[in-house]
Amino acid sequence: MYSYQPGETIAAIATPLGEGGIAIIRIAGKKAIEVADRVFSGPVHSYESHTLHFGRIVDQNDRLIDEALLSVMVGRRSYTGEDTVEIHCHGGLIASRRVLEVVFAAGARPARPGEFTFKAFMNGKLDLTQAESVQQLIGAKSEKAFDLALSHLEGALSRKISAFQEKLVAFAAILEAWVDFPEDETSFATRQEMVADLGSLIQEMRTLLQTFHDGRKVEQGVSLCIAGAPNVGKSSLLNALLEQERAIVSAIPGTTRDLIEADLTLGGVHFRLQDTAGIRPSEEPIEQEGISRSKKAMERADLTLLLLDAFRPLETEDRQLLDSLDQERAIVVWNKIDLPMPKRHSLPHPHVVEISAKERLGLKELQDKISQVLWEKGAPATDEVLITSLRHKEALAQAIEGSERALSGVRERLSPEFPASDIRNALQQLGTIIGTDVTEDILSAIFSTFCIGK
Repeated sequence: MYSYQPGETIAAIATPLGEGGIAIIRIAGKKAIEVADRVFSGPVHSYESHTLHFGRIVDQNDRLIDEALLSVMVGRRSYTGEDTVEIHCHGGLIASRRVLEVVFAAGARPARPGEFTFKAFMNGKLDLTQAESVQQLIGAKSEKAFDLALSHLEGALSRKISAFQEKLVAFAAILEAWVDFPEDETSFATRQEMVADLGSLIQEMRTLLQTFHDGRKVEQGVSLCIAGAPNVGKSSLLNALLEQERAIVSAIPGTTRDLIEADLTLGGVHFRLQDTAGIRPSEEPIEQEGISRSKKAMERADLTLLLLDAFRPLETEDRQLLDSLDQERAIVVWNKIDLPMPKRHSLPHPHVVEISAKERLGLKELQDKISQVLWEKGAPATDEVLITSLRHKEALAQAIEGSERALSGVRERLSPEFPASDIRNALQQLGTIIGTDVTEDILSAIFSTFCIGK
């Protein structure tokens, strides 16, 4: 982790690089206003906080660099909690780079990835879960992912963790009182009350822990593999779901030789679709490699759509694929129901849908089935607090483990020092989630994933 110097003045381009109408140069730190005074034609030091001004950006020789708008945000009223100036110059690589260079020459240093948000965290403007949610908000690929990140930014997860901490602190206080005044143990709380209340808190924490898998699906998206024998309509289904001709469709078996990937949003969730090569015995080296990749894609996918041709009886390849499916992560799709079909055998599979990819029949039923399989217990409520970070999951699991040890100690009438120590360990683990007890290594790992300028 880079060494943090409070108030150090940093600068970076805060908008995406490339051509655009406007680029924003962000400056933050103790000397941000002084730096801006050196490059802007107006008296920045006299501007009131949260005001916007038009002027010229000039270099040390008073040479015009660009015309721009400049906004000032003073001290705690800024995102970082330190004086912040933003220069709104013309977009494009050349204009923004030239403005940034004169800002560096005036006394700011280049910001590191995530350093503005790191300042906000260090200055108490955000806790650690809120800081992490900033990057999640920027990288959200679906409406649900955005809404979840926004709820974390607003403090929904932080409040949940803080509530757990408050209850654990109360338990720790009772245990410490038992140590100091063993003869008055029942004056603080009975052992039965402690067992009941601590058991209830552990269940609350377990409930939050169990949201991790759903939270990851929302935040990271879902990989969806379309698999089957050659010519069952995999590419046609990909095109139908995307509502565009993304994959080549041909009656010639083996047209698709490699994985074709595309992005899709269904029900507010981001899906990464993979159209795979038809799986069949083959001696042709390139097709063999495509088939090998298809099988690996099925193994890795969160959900697999196995297509079967309703126009013909099941063949050996179809039966082998059916036998290889993980039924909890797969949907069997009978395709080509628009054609005359033989009587189909019932399949020993819990999730079966009938469609015609070519005629766009049954796609709504397929999408509903995907949601049903994806959310075994129903889709999360819009106001439900979910955890999405593996770091949060592991810390919460360890906090639960410590609390369970404390509960066992109380039940078994161990000396109060032992369950009190377990409670303190649980509190420490919860502290790593919101940043009240966190190492530099964790901070480095978190903020290094941010883009420069945020």
